[in-house]
Amino acid sequence: MGEEAGAQAARSRALAVLRIRGRALAVALLPAAVAVVLLAAAATGRVEGTVWAAARWAVTVLAVLALAAAAVVALVVARARPALSPTVPISEAAAPDLYRLVRDLADRLDVPAPSAIALTPDCDSWLEDRTHPAHGACARRREAGAPQGDAPPAGGEGDADDADDTDSGTRIRGGRPVSSRAPAAPVLVIGSPFLWWMRVGELRAVLAPVVAGTGPSAHPDIAAARRFVRGLDAAVAVASAPGRGPLARTVLGGVGWVARLLLRGCRMHAAEMERGVAAAAAERAQTVDYGARIVAQEQVGLAYAGWDRLLTRVALPAWRMGRWPSRLDAGVVSALTELSRRDRLAEGFASRLGERPACDLLEEPGAVDEAASLLAARLFHGGPAESGPGWAPVAWQEYPDEIVDRKWRMDAARLHRVLDALGVSRSFDPEAPDPEGPTLGRVIDHLTDPERAARRGPGTREADDHYADAAPADEDREAVGEDREDRDDREDCDEGRSGQLAAGLSAELAREEAAAPARPAPTGQSPDDALWDDGALPLFPLQPPRSGRELLADHVSAMVCCAAMDTAGATPGLDWLDGPSLLLGGERAADLTPRVLTLVEDGDPEPLRAWLTTQGVRPEKPLRLV
Repeated sequence: MGEEAGAQAARSRALAVLRIRGRALAVALLPAAVAVVLLAAAATGRVEGTVWAAARWAVTVLAVLALAAAAVVALVVARARPALSPTVPISEAAAPDLYRLVRDLADRLDVPAPSAIALTPDCDSWLEDRTHPAHGACARRREAGAPQGDAPPAGGEGDADDADDTDSGTRIRGGRPVSSRAPAAPVLVIGSPFLWWMRVGELRAVLAPVVAGTGPSAHPDIAAARRFVRGLDAAVAVASAPGRGPLARTVLGGVGWVARLLLRGCRMHAAEMERGVAAAAAERAQTVDYGARIVAQEQVGLAYAGWDRLLTRVALPAWRMGRWPSRLDAGVVSALTELSRRDRLAEGFASRLGERPACDLLEEPGAVDEAASLLAARLFHGGPAESGPGWAPVAWQEYPDEIVDRKWRMDAARLHRVLDALGVSRSFDPEAPDPEGPTLGRVIDHLTDPERAARRGPGTREADDHYADAAPADEDREAVGEDREDRDDREDCDEGRSGQLAAGLSAELAREEAAAPARPAPTGQSPDDALWDDGALPLFPLQPPRSGRELLADHVSAMVCCAAMDTAGATPGLDWLDGPSLLLGGERAADLTPRVLTLVEDGDPEPLRAWLTTQGVRPEKPLRLV
């Protein structure tokens, strides 16, 4: 244990947690101790009479019940498997340079090296204890059930490198079999975007305070306190699991009550213990790359912003179509490079790209990126654990044609199906013949509200045109919508034709989701080995359900994009920060969204018609839809 003040405070809090454990044990043993005293007194003839005999038998029965209850609680706490973070295990054979960097860092900090390394599709890093016997039992079951063709390659031995293979995440080639001996040191979990965006020196500086936490974690008192708290938390989860019989529910209900009572008693001490561990790790890490860590923290915030934008704007549309981008971590580099080009606050960050990236520390960065991308789709969208006919990877160069074009045409086709269900004519003029296929003009004519447009007046329309022309390249729909909410003459879009069409789209999407096939269960994985319940996926949903106005605006925009591609030579494109984008003459059409919102919310088609005329788009022409 180090001499840091935080380490001493963490140890004192750990002792407080252990004292609570000792008091609970003393309460369980107290009736047995009293029964032993009474039985000894009766055997020596010191107490006699019927009253003492009745008391002796009553206390003995109470002691047996208390010991049985304590044994059940202790058994559940000991056997309950604490939750593990979903990660991609990285063996030393798959990343020898990364392991070497972490061990050198641990030597400089004079702390034990982490037992293994794993990656998570998030912008964070931490240490995770995976020494519970249940984790090793699950790993041995998987190893025993693996086919002989999956035998690991020959190489060096070492249990520490394989501790993370107990994770049920996607494995990386080069791993070795799981050891039956649980390691003493925790596993280092690293955010996968850090490896692609950060340089080697920046990654070392960011990991320094994390690796320094292995020192306090190795102290016996802190390790025991953590095991106790994690066991109680796992016992609460076991007691809350559904699908049990009446007797099991009753027994586990009592176990859960005791576990929650103990957790409430040690909650404050456990929280202060973790704060002390973090403070001690930060204090020790100050001696290593302190100046570089200050600069690297800027990259952490930037990586988080780019990663969030990439997931919500780029990956989410593909996930909804049953495709998952297989190079998300490589995509975050492109997104952050684009951000540094647009944002003055990020100027100079792209110049770092000439230095060695941290992903060079991996033997097969492409395979690691693919595994992390699949795990991200599972966590943030609830996709299947394996690729299949309805869940296939997509490369970035294929994204515009495979995702953007298909998404727009599917949305446009859905919009016209809803119009057909509402009985909307394909031609605005009842005397004119219906066109041979769906047209953009049909949508514009249906959403046009002459009365609402007239009430807005020409001044408001000119303001809309000016705002659309002055919109920056990366202006998103949310910012446009928030600005428009301040207008006094804005009416509720849930009324009239827009409201009916939005309700129809919501119902159509709900029917499509209900008719979607059930997600297949992962092969070769028993329920006991699963890290999470598939019914709880996604664990971290990216966006709340879209409103009817948002759905309608998305579908109208998709219809406009299809018309531009079919009649004006536009092409689908990928914007790393804003997702699917329309390219006109090689330039992104950034002024389309405000004009679509004017049509959807105000029933005024003039700004959109003017834009269509300027770009040479013909709304009366039939379109090719899926």
